[in-house]
Amino acid sequence: MSRTRVGIINVTGYAGVELARLLHQHPEVELASVTGRSAAGQELMQVFPHLSNLGLTIEAKLGKVDLVFSAMPHKDSAQEVIPLVEAGLKVVDISADFRLKDAEEYPRWYGFAHPAPQLLSQAVYGLPELHRAQLASAQLVANPGCYPTGAILALAPAVKAAIIAPEIIVDSKSGVSGAGRSLSLQTHFSEVNEDVSAYALGGHRHLPEIAQELKLLGAKSPSITFVPHLIPMTRGILTTAYAPLLPGKLASGKKGEEELRQLYLDFYQDEPFVRVTEAPPHTKHTWGNNMCLVYPTIDQRTERLVVISCIDNLVKGAAGQAIQNMNLMLGLAETTGLETLAVYP
Repeated sequence: MSRTRVGIINVTGYAGVELARLLHQHPEVELASVTGRSAAGQELMQVFPHLSNLGLTIEAKLGKVDLVFSAMPHKDSAQEVIPLVEAGLKVVDISADFRLKDAEEYPRWYGFAHPAPQLLSQAVYGLPELHRAQLASAQLVANPGCYPTGAILALAPAVKAAIIAPEIIVDSKSGVSGAGRSLSLQTHFSEVNEDVSAYALGGHRHLPEIAQELKLLGAKSPSITFVPHLIPMTRGILTTAYAPLLPGKLASGKKGEEELRQLYLDFYQDEPFVRVTEAPPHTKHTWGNNMCLVYPTIDQRTERLVVISCIDNLVKGAAGQAIQNMNLMLGLAETTGLETLAVYP
C-alpha cells in the first residue's frame, strides 16, 4: 500500500525543519517535496546536516503531493495556501493566517487585510483536544499558535466547567526558537543570554486566538491579560494561568483541590498528548515530544485558580501538532509518528 505523499512549504524555518525531522519517522506518509526560497536548489542535508538521511533537494516550487504543510510566515502563507485549497489539496497551515474567524481582526493584529475571508469559516482550528470531530473531515486546518496551545489547554477544563470568573491572567515564558530563524538583534546570543524580558505588553497577536477559543468553550466576555516573556533557552513554553474561582463551585480547602484535579483528569482522560501531572511540570519534561503537561491547583489565600502548562513550542506548539492534525485528516491513528519520549537531560 502506497504512503501518502506530503510536502512542506518553507522547510528552512524552525517549524519546517522540525516537520521534516518528525515526518521522516512517520510510517504512513512519505515526505516527497520541500521548498525554501532562500535555499532552493540545495540538498536538504547541506542546509541541515542532521537531516542527511532524507535525501531531498530543496525546490523553488512544490512537487506532486497529496497534503501540504505551509510553514511560511503570516500573510505570505495565505498567498501560498489559497491556490492549494482551490486545487482540492489538504492543507495544514502553521501560520496564523486562518486561525481567526473574524477577518476584521487581521488588520488589527497582523497588519494586513485577509485575502480570502471566505476561507476563515471553512478552516478548522487545529487543537485536537477541542475540535477533533471537525478535523477528521477538514480540508484546511489552521494549526494553533504556540502560546495559545499552552494557554488554552491550561484553562479549557475550568472554562468548560464554568468554575472561574472571566478575569484571566496568562503569563507565558518561551524559548528563543519561538521568535523564528530570521536574524534580529533581540534574539542575538549576547542579548538573550542571562536575561529575561517581557514584551508585547500592549497586546500580543496570539491574544485574540486565546479569547476566541475560550469563548467557544463557554467563557462569557473573557477579560484576558496575556504577557509573554523571552527566556534564554532554545525550546519550551511554560505558562502560568490565573483566574478567580466562582463561589460555591468547588469545596473549600484540600477537598476543593481534589475536585479540581479530578475535573482536569476527567476532561483529559482520553487525550493521548495531554497529561495532568502530580507536581508542577518543567519545560524539559516535554523537550522534543508532543506532550502538554498540565498542573492545576488553588491558591487558598486568594481563592484563585492557578494552572501550569508546559509544551515544546516547536512540537506540540507547531510541527508535532501539525502532524497530529494530519493524522486525523488522513484517518490515521492520532498518535502515529508522534510517540517519541522527551529528551533528558
